[in-house]
This record gives sequence, C-alpha cells and structure tokens, in this order.
Amino acid sequence: MNDLNYKIVVPARYGSTRFPGKPLALISGVPMIVRVYQRVSMTGASEVVVATDDERIAEVCSKAGAEVCMTRGDHPTGTDRIAEVIENRGWSEDEIVVNVQGDEPLIPLSSIDQVAGNLHRHTDASIATLCTPITDANELRNPNHVKVVFDHRGMALYFSRAPIPHNRDHIDDVHHVYRHLGLYAYRAAFLRRFADMPACEIEQMEKLEQLRALWHGERIHVAVARELPGPGVDTPEQLARVEALIAG
Repeated sequence: MNDLNYKIVVPARYGSTRFPGKPLALISGVPMIVRVYQRVSMTGASEVVVATDDERIAEVCSKAGAEVCMTRGDHPTGTDRIAEVIENRGWSEDEIVVNVQGDEPLIPLSSIDQVAGNLHRHTDASIATLCTPITDANELRNPNHVKVVFDHRGMALYFSRAPIPHNRDHIDDVHHVYRHLGLYAYRAAFLRRFADMPACEIEQMEKLEQLRALWHGERIHVAVARELPGPGVDTPEQLARVEALIAG
C-alpha cells in the first residue's frame, strides 16, 4: 500500500503490578522493548517512536538506535501518553498513528499495515482496531479477554469483558463472537480530542479506555485480523514462552 503513510508509537512504562520492569526483561539477551522496536521498524511506517517516562527505558532504546520521546509520568492510559507524543512531535491533524504495545514482540507486521490501512480507507472513523474469532467457551467467559460487537460496516457497537453478544438460548455458543486485539490506529486529531475527554462511567466500570471514545460519539472501525497474533507478555511465565518461540 504505497500511498499509505503512518507512524508508530510504542508506549512503555517501567511499573507493572504483575511484572515490574517488563520492557527491560531480556529475551535471548535483548530487552523486550528493543525487540518490539526492531520488529515494528520492519513495517512501512515512516517513523517509529518509543514513548516512555522512565530514563532506564529511554537509555536502552536510544543505545539501540530508537527515537525516544520522554513523556510525563502521570498519564492514566497509553492513549494519553501517545497524545503527548503527537504534540511534542508536532504531527499534523490527519496523521495516522498506530499504537503498538511494548510487550508484543511477536506482533504480526501485517496486522500493523492492516489496521493503518483500514483507518485510511474509513474516513468517518477516528480509530481502527482488529479482532479475532473466539472458538472456545472458556475464552468467551474470561474477563481478561475483551469482546467486541460491531455493525455491518465494521463499526464498533460495544466492547466488554462480559460475554457479548449473549446468546439467550445457547449461553456457550461462540458463533459470531469476537475477541478484541489491543492494536489501534488513531487519527492525530482524535488523540488531541481524547486528551481533553472526561472519563465516563462505562469506561470506569469495564476498565476499557476505548469505551470513552464510543461514549463521546467517536467511531471505531473493527476488522478481523488477517493473521493471528503471537502471544504477548504479561508475566515472567509468558516471557519464557515467547523466548522459546523466538529461539525455535
């Protein structure tokens, strides 16, 4: 997609309740945040920036050749951190910015291009994201797996940790049920608006920041990912699994 121009921001913070210092955890001798940066640099993005409030992360990334944007330490969400980046960098209103989490060293490169391209094509959307079909009832019931429902055009209707849509007659039926993937493309103009949007009750109840955008009337395009994602890293055990996959 040669006419598509987008940028990538990788937000990374040192603090984590389940895995403190996670971005600097080594995978076969290389810090995870560096692996993520190196991987996403292989996409068609015109610019890749690591956004952090931690000098240790900044130093490691700078030594690896990454562009680093130091941000405030009081951001409640990664989206707020990215909003600060676009102001610091002076990016234009129509710039497409893809948020890649710093704990996704196996993220498919095709998914990044896909989500950026979807936002580029759907001009009435402020955000684009991806999902995958749920095939197991345990995943459907797991509140750590966020579900999404969208309309015939792919515009999100709701995100929830609860099983949605709820099949009244067959509770564990997983047909037409989708798990949301935490990969987003944003328009820079939306990020500037988001920074001033007050949190809403459904966002605070579900602990899902994308509900703030829906509540304020923003449109989110959702598409089924063309390539299944590799596992992310939330715990030391998951880190060992990813290391084994990369080594293999």
